Amino acid sequence: MPIAPGTRLGRFEIRSLLGAGGMGEVYLAHDTRLKRAVALKLLLSELTRNEDRVRRFEQEANAVSALNHPNILTIYEVGQTDFANFIASEYIDGLTLREQMDNTGMRLSDVLNVATQVASALAAAHAVGIVHRDIKPENIMVRKDGYIKVLDFGLAKLIEGQSTAVDCDAPTTPLFKTEPGTVMGTPRYMSPEQAREVAVDARTDIWSMGVVLYEMVAGHAPFEGPTVGDYIASILHKEPPPLVRYREDVPPKFQRIINKALHKDREERYQTINHLLVDLQSLKQDLEFAANKERSAQPNSGHSATVTGISTHIRLETESAHVASPTGAVEAAHTGTSSAEYLVSEIKRHKLGALLAFATFVVAIVGIAFGLSQFIDQDEAKTPGQPMKVIPFTSFPGRERHPAFSFDGNFVAFVWGGEKGDNEDIYVKLIDGGTPLRLTTNPGNEWYPAWSPDGRRIAFIRESENAIFTVPALGGPERKLFSATASDPFRI
Repeated sequence: MPIAPGTRLGRFEIRSLLGAGGMGEVYLAHDTRLKRAVALKLLLSELTRNEDRVRRFEQEANAVSALNHPNILTIYEVGQTDFANFIASEYIDGLTLREQMDNTGMRLSDVLNVATQVASALAAAHAVGIVHRDIKPENIMVRKDGYIKVLDFGLAKLIEGQSTAVDCDAPTTPLFKTEPGTVMGTPRYMSPEQAREVAVDARTDIWSMGVVLYEMVAGHAPFEGPTVGDYIASILHKEPPPLVRYREDVPPKFQRIINKALHKDREERYQTINHLLVDLQSLKQDLEFAANKERSAQPNSGHSATVTGISTHIRLETESAHVASPTGAVEAAHTGTSSAEYLVSEIKRHKLGALLAFATFVVAIVGIAFGLSQFIDQDEAKTPGQPMKVIPFTSFPGRERHPAFSFDGNFVAFVWGGEKGDNEDIYVKLIDGGTPLRLTTNPGNEWYPAWSPDGRRIAFIRESENAIFTVPALGGPERKLFSATASDPFRI
């Protein structure tokens, strides 16, 4: 029976029921001490009878909370009252990925936006030895601003050794098998090694991520069946239908990513989530480049259309002049002759044709100047005397410095000394907002972040080692590139 609104669990006051699943019930609650909304998950009593499991779960929950990753749900507290164990976490105002998928069809750009954020969260968890084991759309929240949050890290630890019935039609209910071992996870998203009841590692999350990717694109699960046994048989022995069966706009590179993520032999799968993340980011950049190229090829409106038309006219006139005198064009290219000198030479050689081209060129230049003057005048008329508005990207206490913008203009990396100002680390955040992500945790100071051209990595200097390192832009293991020597140190 749901808990009545107004009931107090410690300092948390229940406001309303948000949902229920295989692990328990989730409530919207109010933190009376810190005056904030929280999500309060009450765990089923049968999952918390074993004190050792509860202790290990609390340790893992604390480890996940310490990650401080913008795509991982922040856990505020793991506690117990007289009648229930609970987890208090940040409240996400948004939809589950399942609800998002059911409400609207997803564009490939939206799919990749979700996938890269989920992969980034998993990379941060895997780096400290935490495997989720139950990645599925119900455990992924989409905020109203498009930010992604991954939920329920560590809950699979808590259900080891338990047994219960399985409802195959309820995707949020974990699957258990009592003999001879334990199968953990949701049937549709289980990896082959989970189905075989063998030990799992981080590659099981990669498989589940591949299933979610497939489902976002196709609108169908890659493996299906009316019963749990059929699900497992399909996972172990069948290959998913190609994505082009459901969508014609799927590029071959996307299909290759899916095939590798869903390889039944985990030795042939992506070996780390970072490798999958790199391929997803690369595909995302390819699609963005193609979209920008397509937009630039389309005629614009207003003043831009006028300038584009004039520019095209100049280009065509110039091309026609080169066609009329190919020898002169080659000579100009080889001798380094300026365009002005070449134009004069063409006037001398082809007086009538060249004069017409020159006249057209002059008219075009005058047209551009007039168009630009009108454009500038209208812009000034629209915004008379508007002062420049300065918007801060960060507002941390202490010193922030060395900002570096990504080449696509979406992120800024910077150095922050922490609230105490005792250690400077590298952080990265979205230009449009969001929680900054801490990339370095070394006791030494890190300075001068610099983006790689593809936006995947950030280089920086570590003062204590007098060395240059790189780190994935969305978090991950560092790599040393260069160490200075005592005879040839960095001069900062």
